[in-house]
Amino acid sequence: MKRLFSPLLAVLITLGLSFGLGGCVTTGLPVAATSPWQPVALSTTSNPLDVAFSDANHGFLVGSNRLILETDDGGASWEERTLDLPEGENFRLISIDFSGADGWIVGQPGLLLHTADAGQSWERLLLDTKLPGDPYAVTATGRGSAELATTVGAIYLTNDAGITWQAEVSDAAGAVRDLRRSSEGHYVSVSSLGNFFATWEPGQAVWQPHQRVSSQRLQSMGFQPDGNLWMVTRGAQLRFNDDAADPEAWSKPVIPITNGFGYLDMAWGPDGDVWTGGGSGTLLVSHDGGSHWERDPVGAVQPTNFNRISFSSDGKGFVLGERGNLLRWVG
Repeated sequence: MKRLFSPLLAVLITLGLSFGLGGCVTTGLPVAATSPWQPVALSTTSNPLDVAFSDANHGFLVGSNRLILETDDGGASWEERTLDLPEGENFRLISIDFSGADGWIVGQPGLLLHTADAGQSWERLLLDTKLPGDPYAVTATGRGSAELATTVGAIYLTNDAGITWQAEVSDAAGAVRDLRRSSEGHYVSVSSLGNFFATWEPGQAVWQPHQRVSSQRLQSMGFQPDGNLWMVTRGAQLRFNDDAADPEAWSKPVIPITNGFGYLDMAWGPDGDVWTGGGSGTLLVSHDGGSHWERDPVGAVQPTNFNRISFSSDGKGFVLGERGNLLRWVG
């Protein structure tokens, strides 16, 4: 009798767990027949963290250990560059952005660089010692204009090439693990512990906090092309918001594949496909808004964790991995 009930009990437990997740779960995915990604060889073992272009072909890739690479062919190849920084400081260049020839780089600890000539020369700007937190993200908004966000959710605006900065938020969001900006200037941040998120729109005096929707801690959040939010949580779960006016309205969890590796980022490609990436070469695509998923064959063989998926408005795309791994969108 004991041997008869053991298999039955195992089946019941499995069914119970499946229903308990309450979302779309699968333990295996088909591999896509082709891939729109191409590996790019980089002469570095540092971690690429961000990429931006001053025109159709010219741009920079920045990352850990003072990494800065330059391209003149749309990202097909990259050459090492150097910045005039103190030799004894190991800066982590975390964010870069351009508006034409006007560009910005922020790094940690306490680094802010500006260029007015598409990166031929970079000027280091001194930051106020009372700046709340470290620089985290920068957005070029026009010639001599930019928004700077910090690791505690402080947001500052300059219109004079960084000579002066105006605070946009009177009360910071608190320590953040992730912070994103939409093209309309809206922000979403994930708390350092992943236990809540906050939103901010221009004109609001303070960040608006929101509780997470499940016991799973938040990993990262961002904006869909229509302005709605997306979130990635621990436990390899994805969720989608379908009402930009209600940041607490979320879909059931989507769990594309239970391979033991979490997801770290999500992005929408130029053809409308949804991409998500994460640990151990996990790179997945959905052609129907997240209902069904496929594994990307090029991403699967890369010996890295994918931390960032970046698409620009002109159709460029890159997947940034650890230890100098980079994929380029070739369509």
